[in-house]
Amino acid sequence: MRTEERQPTATAEQILGEIRDFCRATHTAESTFGRLVVNDGKLVSRLRDGAKITTGTLDKVRAYLTSHRPDAPVTNGSRHAHAGNGAAQVATVAPPGFRFFDNRQKYLLFVSTCSEKTEIANRVSLELTNLQPAPPALRIFDAGVGDGTVLARVMRAVHARFPTMPLYVVAKEISYEDVRLMLEKMADRLFEHPATVLVVTNLYYGEAPWLTPRSATAAQGLIWKDVTLSGNTAHGFAEQIGELEGFLAENWRAGISPTSGNPVYTRPIVLTIRREDHSFLLDPIMPRPGRVMADYDLVIASQPYRARVSVEFKASKVITPLVRSLRPGGRLIGIHSHGKDPGIEIIDQVWPNDDPFKTDRYAILRQVKYELGGMARHYNFNASSDARSIFRYHMHTLPDEVSGPIGTSTLFAAWNAAIYVAQIEDDRLSEVVRDGRYLEATDRVVRKHGGLWFNDETYVISRRRAPA
Repeated sequence: MRTEERQPTATAEQILGEIRDFCRATHTAESTFGRLVVNDGKLVSRLRDGAKITTGTLDKVRAYLTSHRPDAPVTNGSRHAHAGNGAAQVATVAPPGFRFFDNRQKYLLFVSTCSEKTEIANRVSLELTNLQPAPPALRIFDAGVGDGTVLARVMRAVHARFPTMPLYVVAKEISYEDVRLMLEKMADRLFEHPATVLVVTNLYYGEAPWLTPRSATAAQGLIWKDVTLSGNTAHGFAEQIGELEGFLAENWRAGISPTSGNPVYTRPIVLTIRREDHSFLLDPIMPRPGRVMADYDLVIASQPYRARVSVEFKASKVITPLVRSLRPGGRLIGIHSHGKDPGIEIIDQVWPNDDPFKTDRYAILRQVKYELGGMARHYNFNASSDARSIFRYHMHTLPDEVSGPIGTSTLFAAWNAAIYVAQIEDDRLSEVVRDGRYLEATDRVVRKHGGLWFNDETYVISRRRAPA
C-alpha cells in the first residue's frame, strides 16, 4: 500500500481502534479486512507500525465500517462468518445455544481419562532450557490456563530450574469453573516458590498480555483486585484463596457474542495474588493499572483456538498478538491437535472424510509471518521435524480392558475422547447415537490398536535477541 504524508482528520490510533472493534465483533481477520476494503492485506499491520493513511483510503475504511457494521440489517436472513474466503456479508443473529468445546461433562471426562495435559506440560517444560530471563523476573503467559494442570506442572519445573528467581505469571481464562479449579492448585506453588506474582484475567488474546482492555467502555468497567496472602503455609494460602469464590462467582461471568457465538466477558477482570512476606521483593514486578509490561520470556499457547476456524483467524486473533508480547529472547510454544491417529479413525468410520485438522503448524507459521509484515524479521519461526514436533498422548486403560471384552464405560470414554478432540457438535452427534453404531466403530478401532491415543503437534516462535 502506498502511503502519503497527508494527515487525515482522525488519528491512526482511532482508526485502528474502530477496525479492531469491527474485526472482533464480526469474526473477521485483520488481513481479510484490509483485502476487502482496499485490496491490501497488510493495511492494518502497516497502520500499527506507524504508516500514514491517505484521505481516500480513510474514506473507504469508514464507508466499509458503516455499511458492514454488525448491527446492519440482514437482507438474506443469514450471517456469513469469516472463514478466510472473503465473505463480506455480516449481520447479527441469535447465537448458537451450545458450543461443543464448552460442554463441561465432555471436557471433564476427557481430561480425567487422557494424558494430554501431562504430555503438554512435559513438552512445554523442555523450552525452559532455552530461556535466559533478565531481571527483575522470569515472565510467563498462559494463553488459556484451563483448570491449571499444565501451568502447575510447568511452574514446578520452573522452580526446579530457577528456584530463587522471582516469577511473574499471567493466566488467561474466561471460564469461572476453570479459574476456580486452577486457583485450587496455586497454594502449593506459592508455598514452594514464594517469590511469585500470579495474575489471572479474563481479557481477550489481544488484551490479556497487557492487562488492558482495548475498548474505552470496557476499560472504564475494569475490575482490578489485588490479593495479598498472609502466613507461610500452603494450608493457609488455600483457605485464603478459597475465600475468593464469592468474588469469582459474582464477577467472573461470561456471555455469548451475538455475532460469533464465542464467549465474551461480561466485565473485564484482573486478579493479582502474591505473598505478603515477599511484597518488598515483588514490588518491582507487580502490575498496576496503566503500568503493565508485556515482555514475556515464555508464552504457552496450548490448544488456544478451535481446529475448524480459518488459519487467518488463528493467526490474526490469537497467535500474532501473543507473539507481539514476547521480550527479546522470548519464546512462544504453540500446541494443537494433529490427527492421523486412532482417534480420527473413529471419527472417519462414523463421518467419512471429515477432517477437522486442516491447519498444520506450517500454515500457522506462514500466516503469522504475513500478519507481522515487516516485523517478522525480528522473529524466528521453528516448525521442527515431525519427530520433534509431533507427540502422542493416551487414554488411560488397564491392560485387561482391551485384551478381553471391552467394558461399556471404556468404550464411552474412548468415544467421548474422540469426539471431544475432533470437536464434533451435538447436532451431528444426535444423528449417530441412536443406533449404537458409534460404539461398534469405537470398539473396532480400540481393539485394532490395543488402546486409544492421539497426536498433537508443536511449533515455536521466538523473538530474536537485541544485538549486544
